[in-house]
Amino acid sequence: MNTIDQLQEFSESDGWVPPVDVALSRAREELALYGSASIHDHQAMMHAAISLDHVLRNLVAALDTEAGR
Repeated sequence: MNTIDQLQEFSESDGWVPPVDVALSRAREELALYGSASIHDHQAMMHAAISLDHVLRNLVAALDTEAGR
């Protein structure tokens, strides 16, 4: 199992869904943090991908919860 598969499995089994405002704030923070990461730096790209995947999943879950899905 690769890192992304492990992350997805962890994210889906977590169960806690943040409120939309918290999820959106966290996503903005991560975008600001990783927005200038060098595409030539493999480690920076891996950190950005994993972190942004996590906050995006939380944001989608929060929006789905708010919409009653």
